Amino acid sequence: MPSTLSGRRIAATALTAALLVPLAACGSGGDVSGAPETQLTVLAAASLTDVFATAGMAYEKEHPGTEVTFSFAGSQELAAQVEQGAPADALVTADTKTMDGLVSETGTPTVIAKNRLVIATGEGNPENIKGLDDLTAGGLKVVLAAPEVPVGRYSKQILDARKPAVRPVSQETDVRAVLSKVALGEADAGLVYRTDAASEADRVDAVDIPDAQNVVASYPAATLRHSQNAKAAAAFVRWLGGAEAQKILQDAGFQKP
Repeated sequence: MPSTLSGRRIAATALTAALLVPLAACGSGGDVSGAPETQLTVLAAASLTDVFATAGMAYEKEHPGTEVTFSFAGSQELAAQVEQGAPADALVTADTKTMDGLVSETGTPTVIAKNRLVIATGEGNPENIKGLDDLTAGGLKVVLAAPEVPVGRYSKQILDARKPAVRPVSQETDVRAVLSKVALGEADAGLVYRTDAASEADRVDAVDIPDAQNVVASYPAATLRHSQNAKAAAAFVRWLGGAEAQKILQDAGFQKP
């Protein structure tokens, strides 16, 4: 299921009825109710859930009168929302393939961060998993994201090079669902982004995958052509590539673009 955060105006992954109402364009000033001058809705990959909470606060502090609302989901679900005309201003996916498939719906994308995969295990690594080959052990419950999801596609790419094949007990809709299965003890291991494993460091361990066996995940960001806040959306995307946002991303474990 899609990952969400509360308390920072972060929307549920499935856009709520409130988000289905077109957002007002930038005005000349806030109204008497104290409503923000500009409301930006950003569709973002589930693996950005934690770091974008911090980034959103930093952006709003720098841009008084602007409110940023995030809707998190697997990139393939975000793409479906864009194609269906969901009201939003910018999109950040966990792969370039998904973004490239939306060329008629977006502005020119720019990669804002990169990531790598790790093997997430239960706290203390009770199954003593040391590498990818251990995931084929009989009786081991391995969970992956579905191949339609970027992290699932990356996982398939990594595992297809290993023999014998890894047979997952389930395929999830996004990386946070994979992480949750491992954290709750419903699976022994799963492939997730390094940053996601770090976000649950008190409940899961991370086993590194050597670079020669790993892949690099790229995160492109772009404005959406149907945005009612085009200038503000473009400013936010530019900000993601700037020094402050890059520090926030890299402090969370993301790699430089």
